Amino acid sequence: MPIASVSNVRHGFGTNIVLDGATVSIEPGEKVGLVGRNGGGKSTLMKLIAGMWQPDFGTVSLARGTRVGYLSQDPRLEPTDTLRHAAGRAFERLDQLHREMEALYEEMAAPDADIDALLKRQAKVEEEMERAGGYAIDHRIDETLHGLGFTDDQFGILVSKMSGGQRARVGLARLLLEQPDLLLLDEPTNHLDIEGRRWLEHFLGEEYPGAVVLVSHDRRLLDHVVHRIIEVDQGRIREYPGNYADFIGLRRERMLTSQRNHEKQLDKIRAEEQYIMRYKAGQRAKQARGRATRLERFKQDELVEHQAELEVMRLELPKAPRVGDHVLRCEGIAKSYGDRTLFSGLELAIKPMDRIGIVGPNGAGKTTLVRALLGDLAPDAGEVKVSPQIKVGYFRQTQEHIDPMLTVWEYLQRVIASNEGGLRASEQQARNLAGAFLFSGSEQEKCVGNLSGGERGRMVIAGLVSAANNLIVLDEPTNHLDIPSAERLEAAIATDPEDGGYDGALILISHDRALLASCCDRLVILDGNGGARLFDGNWDEWEAKEAEERTARAAGERAAAARKAGNAKPATQAPKAAAASPGAKPAGAPSGGGRGGARPAMTVEQIEARITEIERRTREIDGSLLDPKVCADAKRSKQLTQERERLQQELEPLEFEWSRQAG
Repeated sequence: MPIASVSNVRHGFGTNIVLDGATVSIEPGEKVGLVGRNGGGKSTLMKLIAGMWQPDFGTVSLARGTRVGYLSQDPRLEPTDTLRHAAGRAFERLDQLHREMEALYEEMAAPDADIDALLKRQAKVEEEMERAGGYAIDHRIDETLHGLGFTDDQFGILVSKMSGGQRARVGLARLLLEQPDLLLLDEPTNHLDIEGRRWLEHFLGEEYPGAVVLVSHDRRLLDHVVHRIIEVDQGRIREYPGNYADFIGLRRERMLTSQRNHEKQLDKIRAEEQYIMRYKAGQRAKQARGRATRLERFKQDELVEHQAELEVMRLELPKAPRVGDHVLRCEGIAKSYGDRTLFSGLELAIKPMDRIGIVGPNGAGKTTLVRALLGDLAPDAGEVKVSPQIKVGYFRQTQEHIDPMLTVWEYLQRVIASNEGGLRASEQQARNLAGAFLFSGSEQEKCVGNLSGGERGRMVIAGLVSAANNLIVLDEPTNHLDIPSAERLEAAIATDPEDGGYDGALILISHDRALLASCCDRLVILDGNGGARLFDGNWDEWEAKEAEERTARAAGERAAAARKAGNAKPATQAPKAAAASPGAKPAGAPSGGGRGGARPAMTVEQIEARITEIERRTREIDGSLLDPKVCADAKRSKQLTQERERLQQELEPLEFEWSRQAG
């Protein structure tokens, strides 16, 4: 039975209809992604399900007793609460139950107490307490706050002293701790760094027992959490099985079919128009007028819309001016605030066409580093050398400097370079660029002051990549972009310059893992504790390396724990036994020699590498076994399970041999 149902809902604001005949249902425990263009009705649908708004027509119903939690971007918090207390208010009902239990104990102590009735009440209260979290809630509160990026030192901060981003994260923590039956999350990653997004991804996908409806521009989150996509497009609802990657393929197939139908209809329209033009003044004029009336009705009621998103983005971007061998170089730069060091001793050289990603936790100093590189902020130590020919386009997180009375195409005409070598781009060039970044004809006439945050960001980015800058700096460009807009940004940056893409250098600050993976070939990783690390590769390669390092550390810690517990023989005994009897194995070691044995000739480094490979493959198998498609394939599931068992059999003697040699 569905936990929530939306049936034939129509809802609008004045003459703007955002939902028209929307019908959808959510099953218990289901994880659903809600996607669509900004302003398309995603948030409206969620607020209707949450009961915050009532539909103009149709019904929204919940299963009896269903608790719904909705994430507000501005949660209501008590100003005098500490950060931890504000999150702990998720268990206010549990606190009330504790008080009820204490009152029951007092009643039981009375000489005339009805013990049987009180024991029945006690059993009911205990059952409800267990559902509400029982007694072990402190660990859950701390774990959730840590997962969302808070440290123990911040637990005592008053709500009144917190930033807007911190308040939003506390609101998310409280909602997750409440564990409603249906969780409605509207852009939960807006204030989360990459580690916070990873934690939320794991929590929602692996631990959260209730149903989740998720709106997010983080494609990796959608890929790893949801199993069904609901698209809100021009007021209509379309459903697709699978995650976001599956949705992209299925949606493209549907759009191609729709586009073919559109082209057939255009052929019919052209034929009708030719007939009307030929006979509108002759003997068949009456018939021609009748066909003209039917044609207009056909265009209004039956003409399939042109699928503009299928068009490949073809940009003729102006060439960036040459800057020599390096755009900029920094040598040993450092920056601190008070006792806190953000980075020190950083060496970085950026060449033309380099794609540099800067990543790190919130507050690690990513924007500070960029400002130091651009000369907006003086470093405490070291030197930054900038090419005298440098021309920088800087996307900041706020855009208040733009004239609000300019239309979209007028703004672009003023900021982009002319392809024909003139001082100013043509109106047609500006409109072509606007269209490439998903501004339709009517949207190009909008004034900047009337644009949403996402539309304004998309417009500014379009201008930056087309203004002949030889260095573009993007500081969290996708925070307010919908997914189609983020994908257009990717297309402009990641396309080869020979095919019309941007040919300058790029510095990208972002928590968007998909964007980092597709656009950046080098990373600067700030750890938040003053450390800075350079990595030659994209985000996916860095994640793989990071996972290997974590696995190797974990293997070392396990081996150390085993030695401490006395599970391994002293290191001095094993070599003696081996010397006394060539080919003999250490006492207690599993028999080897086959695929599962640790070969005596393997070095510590070789053993560590094999342990890392086994654990990496085990994680891959575990992930595959969680895939519903794999679970439905009995033969594939059996193969993966058997492979996992073989790997675990191989792992034990390897860890034993590692502890023997390392000891």
